[in-house]
Amino acid sequence: MLTNVKLLNDFKAFLLRGNVVDLAVGIVIGAAFGAVVTGLVADLITPIIAAIFGKNDFSALSFTVHHSKFLYGDFINKLLTFFLVAAAVFFFVVTPIQALIQRSRREAPPDPTTKKCPECISEIPLDARRCAFCTQPVS
Repeated sequence: MLTNVKLLNDFKAFLLRGNVVDLAVGIVIGAAFGAVVTGLVADLITPIIAAIFGKNDFSALSFTVHHSKFLYGDFINKLLTFFLVAAAVFFFVVTPIQALIQRSRREAPPDPTTKKCPECISEIPLDARRCAFCTQPVS
């Protein structure tokens, strides 16, 4: 009985970890986004392409070979949907995240190794106590 409770607690901890919940949310949002893009292709883009071919429903474009029907219009619909989803993910998710990663990876400029002499404005090492050019003491 005690091991079952521990097992259930471990399972609960696994489910509530951040990356599992994030993945579930991502899948749900991705499915909803896919439905929106599918609607965009079927309801807006397909009629434009269908007008070029002279048919009312682009997804109904097909040909038959030996009583086998090939729905190439439906395939093109799905191909357009795939490319639009891929483009949206690339431009609205991947590109901004890559920009954020690049910003976070920028290194701070290195610490200076020299300083200017207050008398002659020459570059001298940071540890120098006297300028090598004008021999003035430097604090």
